[in-house]
Amino acid sequence: MNTTIVHRSPLKFFLLIFVLSIPFWILGALAEEISRMLPINLPISALMFICPMVAAFILMYQENKIRGVKELLERVFDYKRIKNKGWYLPALLFMPLTMVISYWLMCWFGLPLPDPDIPLAVIPIFFLSFFIGAVCEELGWTGYGIDPLQERHGALAAGVILGAVWAIWHVIPWYQGHPDLAWVASQFAATVVLRVIMVWLYNNTGKSLFSVILFHTMINVSEYAFPNYGSHFTPFLTFMVVAAVAAMVIFLYGARTLAQYRYASSSSER
Repeated sequence: MNTTIVHRSPLKFFLLIFVLSIPFWILGALAEEISRMLPINLPISALMFICPMVAAFILMYQENKIRGVKELLERVFDYKRIKNKGWYLPALLFMPLTMVISYWLMCWFGLPLPDPDIPLAVIPIFFLSFFIGAVCEELGWTGYGIDPLQERHGALAAGVILGAVWAIWHVIPWYQGHPDLAWVASQFAATVVLRVIMVWLYNNTGKSLFSVILFHTMINVSEYAFPNYGSHFTPFLTFMVVAAVAAMVIFLYGARTLAQYRYASSSSER
């Protein structure tokens, strides 16, 4: 057990993130007209993506000075922790497949949809932009926050707690971009469950921060590649798909660690 991790205060970390985010929420409220001019429905307050990283750096500096900050940064590309390369499949493909299923469900339910117009040419730009954002967020949420929560509450509870905080943090930007309470509530639920999936991925890749950054990147790439630039994205359907997968993950891997596959032979290795 890492005593430094155990003695971290997730509450202090969460409160610091929210305090740092207040100016961005205010800016988003004052710049709604600018947000409407953007080609994708992304509020200005989304620039708060830097806040988890800043909060983590502040607290890591308090704990271990510049060495702590450096060690956290070095985890961004810790892909060597991923011993079984098969885990790149869920990291990269889980969200695109979820969006495909969501689109099929919308067609099946007869919901209004434009002709598919996936902006393939800009997806690399999306990936790079959202990768940078995912690095900033996950240096905080996963790199600093998830391990002390797991030590105290177990993997599933830690995922739910962190997912709920992550979702609450997004509520104001979501509402600024989608002033529809039903949309926000569905997105909230989907976000909490997605964090459980992310903890499952993290624990099964040797606690690789890089794997979670890839997954987080693909969440945003997939949503904004959905017709048209996310304009018809329906989070309730996404929640149903992700919740079904999360239920299977919990059954197969166990709530305590989300990493003990119940049908694995004693000699098998991940």
